[in-house]
Amino acid sequence: MVPPGSGSPYLTGMQSDPLQANVDRVREEVRAAAERSGRSPDDVTLVAVTKGHPFEVVEAALAVGLRHLGENRVESLVERAARVVEPECRWHMVGRLQRRQASDLHGVAHLVHSVDSVRLAERLSRTAPEGRPPLRILVQVNTSGEEAKTGFPREEAVEGVARILELPGLEVDGLMTMAPFTDREPVLRRTFAGLRELAEELRSELPGYRGRELSMGMSNDYQVAVEEGSTMIRLGTALFGEREG
Repeated sequence: MVPPGSGSPYLTGMQSDPLQANVDRVREEVRAAAERSGRSPDDVTLVAVTKGHPFEVVEAALAVGLRHLGENRVESLVERAARVVEPECRWHMVGRLQRRQASDLHGVAHLVHSVDSVRLAERLSRTAPEGRPPLRILVQVNTSGEEAKTGFPREEAVEGVARILELPGLEVDGLMTMAPFTDREPVLRRTFAGLRELAEELRSELPGYRGRELSMGMSNDYQVAVEEGSTMIRLGTALFGEREG
């Protein structure tokens, strides 16, 4: 097993054994966290974030059975999706999205995690091609209150989601948040619980809201996120080690 922070083992040799060990460890920790909160581990999707790693890491991920892959740059997602022939592979846009890039994601991204404003949602809606299924999105909410984080402020989220639900060509599958980079568990729990509570509020107040996904939890905090209700965890370092550079 290669612990996070020890460097990627996939730059030479491309052996899948270290990655398989990391995947097994993560899945076991997810299982335990889900059971602690009375949930099934099958309710949690593992999104393997390959950003910053060479394409060989994508191939290694597919070789060990990972099928949900994440990128934080539109250019990388589009380029890598074009090179992958695995029909069950699902690409997730997990990074900040600029409005001018919105049209590039249609027909490529399985799910866009980072819709952080009504203006971005409107751009995605306007560029949606006719005759295609709606683009699946998550609305990003800043439940931590950090100024450096993007996303709807908690107090504006209900109104923001209500406006996005009116836009054609989009399907709101749920919500996403990012916790502060800290090992202080109470801070993490407040951030994640805030998103779960917002989802409950949305289902109560907005008849058109049917989102079930809660994308929360990264390599340093995913166990707490699962305990607080996450349905999608976005892991890079925990699987692949640190990126070079």
